[in-house]
Amino acid sequence: MPKAFRNTLLSLRDLLASAGPLAFLGLGLLALAYWWLNPNPPKTVTVATGPAQSAYAEFGKRYQKALAADGIEVVLLPSEGSSANLQLLRDGKADVAFVQGGTAARQPDDADELVSLGSLFVEPVWVFYRTPAPQASAQPGGAPPAGAASAARRLGGVAQLKGLRVNVGTTGSGVPNLMDRLLKANRMEPGDVKLSHLEETPATVAFLAGRLDALVFVSAPESPMVQMLLQTPGVQLLDFVQNEAYARRLPFLSPVTLPRGVVDLAQDLPARDVRLVASTTSMLARADTHPALLTLFAQNAQSLHGGAGWFNRARAFPSVQHSELPIAQEAERAITESVPLLQRYLPFWIANLIERMWLVLGILLAIMLPLSRIVPPLYQFRVRSRVFRWYGRLREVEDQMETRSAPPADLLKALDELEAQAEKVSVPLSYADELYALRNHIHLVRKKLIRGQESATRPVPGAH
Repeated sequence: MPKAFRNTLLSLRDLLASAGPLAFLGLGLLALAYWWLNPNPPKTVTVATGPAQSAYAEFGKRYQKALAADGIEVVLLPSEGSSANLQLLRDGKADVAFVQGGTAARQPDDADELVSLGSLFVEPVWVFYRTPAPQASAQPGGAPPAGAASAARRLGGVAQLKGLRVNVGTTGSGVPNLMDRLLKANRMEPGDVKLSHLEETPATVAFLAGRLDALVFVSAPESPMVQMLLQTPGVQLLDFVQNEAYARRLPFLSPVTLPRGVVDLAQDLPARDVRLVASTTSMLARADTHPALLTLFAQNAQSLHGGAGWFNRARAFPSVQHSELPIAQEAERAITESVPLLQRYLPFWIANLIERMWLVLGILLAIMLPLSRIVPPLYQFRVRSRVFRWYGRLREVEDQMETRSAPPADLLKALDELEAQAEKVSVPLSYADELYALRNHIHLVRKKLIRGQESATRPVPGAH
């Protein structure tokens, strides 16, 4: 092995031996901080959506596609609806869920277990009823079919549903609870309306077949079922002429208007403005859901819900208003502040890692910088010790020479061996003066020993 290469390896070994403990300490503290902060989110998150063909299911697919770009697998968990979603969150079976405003009274521990990621969109109360064609408006013998007399005219309020067969959805959807409150507000008894609790698809089939007089949905207009019914001939939409009053009596509702022609301008659907009431749907999450996941959902909500809709202008949603639960800090920052600088130029997981670890990195630097000052002296000590260790042996030889406890020949032999060892010592060029000083001191001791030996053998003048 070339001597220069060997010297380089020795220098690296000394440097690693000097700085190694400090480096291991820093890496250990960094690993401990990473374990404690857990900055990177899990790769899988479960989202409770809703029934098939619902707006919740549609938005769930959009979030699934959006988060896949950041390497997060979104598992969609179908449910009966909003109430079921809330229960799935409470039971820990879902991490995130769509929940309708006013779905259920808050349990005492909801504020500790659940957080809101903001309001996403409004969900109008859609009450569809059939308008029979003139030729089908009467049965043989001149009698109108059941419910036809009520459904033939345009309905302008919940009270006019009296005596009709109305489907309000499954109990897990939250619609039955909402409909019950609307009926009570109109002083109607449960028996005044023939309620059924079919799922959306079977209920729609029964409705179009004439076995039901009305359907009640609480859904965003993106729902395929709502879109289909809005454009089905013979199907009318109940006009909540008292929508402002409903909003005053039931605070979780808001008055909205479906503008004329917004469904289809060419066919002028609807043919008139329709007044509706709507609740605001929020995205809720468990409080122990990873903060990075909360950030991802809240940021993607900007693009998925930030556009103009039938009932809102652009950038009205997502919003921190209309929330029944505390807003998560990550969601509030994502909604009210611009995208962090690092996330504009780096992949999310790298930007998130830096953003969540920067404070720890700063603390580690504050600790490690003062400690790093011991590395140069320690390195210097290790290099010089390879030279200085031989000074101990040199002093022993010199002491033996002065006390004459060993023959001069043995001392010269010891000096020769010491010089041979010194010639094998390798040090960086910056410390070469230490090595040459050792060799020079060996030479001085040898000269002193030789002079003493010569003076001891020289005859004394005048001696006979």
